[in-house]
Order: sequence, then structure tokens, then C-alpha cells
Amino acid sequence: MTTVLLTGFEPFGGDAVNPSGEAVRRVAAQWDGPARLVTDVLPVTFEGAAARLRELLAAHRPDVVLATGLAGGRAMVGVERVAVNLLDARIPDNAGHQPVDVPSVSGAPAAAFSTVPVKAVAAAIAAAGIPAEVSHSAGTFVCNHVFFTALHDASPRARVGFVHVPWSSDYAPEGQPGLPADAIAEAVRLAVMTSLEPGATPALVGGALH
Repeated sequence: MTTVLLTGFEPFGGDAVNPSGEAVRRVAAQWDGPARLVTDVLPVTFEGAAARLRELLAAHRPDVVLATGLAGGRAMVGVERVAVNLLDARIPDNAGHQPVDVPSVSGAPAAAFSTVPVKAVAAAIAAAGIPAEVSHSAGTFVCNHVFFTALHDASPRARVGFVHVPWSSDYAPEGQPGLPADAIAEAVRLAVMTSLEPGATPALVGGALH
């Protein structure tokens, strides 16, 4: 049976809730898809998140790896296209570490592309009435580190992707965009389902001018 590894993150940066972790829990509780679903909520620490991810990859050898995280301030679900081999933390992680200008994986290439059909994933989420876009920057914090680590360490046959979600409406800071928690969970579920679909990535528009 096909195995999917789906991860989110614990809260960080003073937030009480991380909607990515909550979405992963909701998807797991309601999962009736065609694959075995393995889920985990990762710590927001550079060392701990990468170590836990590698444990999960070794234990389950997933065919699809989809990591999710919070991009506070974004109004849309962002399906990430590129992971960069860079740690450059604007704030400390939850262990107090703040690496600056060091690689995620020493000796690895400068960047790697998602191997899930990012345009199809974004289109499926948008078709469900949930704002979504292809994003070309996963940042340089723990989210990007997990994304790059997954691309580097997962089986070459695995599809690997990352989805950034906005704050949930119930917990978004005043004046900041958010989406209902149910919509975020549905976006994550659709990302998993679309990543499981066979076939080539469709030639959809999804580039950026800046």
C-alpha cells in the first residue's frame, strides 16, 4: 500500500496554536483516503525537526512526503516550489537557537525543487474555494529546513512537497489575514490527495513576475 507522511508543526513565536499542526490532526482523524497515512507534529527547532523527520522517513519509507507549516501574514495557502539549502533565522527557534547563513545539509546543492505537482495542488485547493497559490520561497526558518531535508533524505522515488498555511481565523493577530481552521484542514487534505494522483504535472500557469 502507498504510504503518505504528513507533518505539521507545534506553535512558535508566541502563538498559542500552529494551524499546520491542528490541520494535520484534523486530517488524520477523518482520513479515509486510498493510502496509509502517517502523521506527526514536529518541534519548531532546527535540530529536533530534522532529526524527527529522518526517523519518520527511515521507519515508514513513505511514497509521498507532505510537510506543512505556518506562514503568518499570508492570506493564501502557499504550495512551495523551491527549498533552499540555507538556515538564516530571523528569530530563535523553540530551543533558543538562531543559526545565520549556514547550510541545511552540508555539501548538498544550493536548492531543490518540490517533486509533488505544485501547480495541480494549488489548482485543486483553489477549485474548492480556498485561496491558494504556488509560492517560490519557503523562507529560511525551520519550515524550509524541513522541506530541504525531506527532499535530500527521502527516497528518490518519493514525491516530496511543502504547504504553507495562513493563521487560522480564530487565532490570527488583529489586522492579519487568516482562514477558517476547517478550510486549512481541507486544503491540506486536498494537497495530499492531489500528490497521490499519478501522471505528469499539468502545464498550468503558476509563475511570478517578482
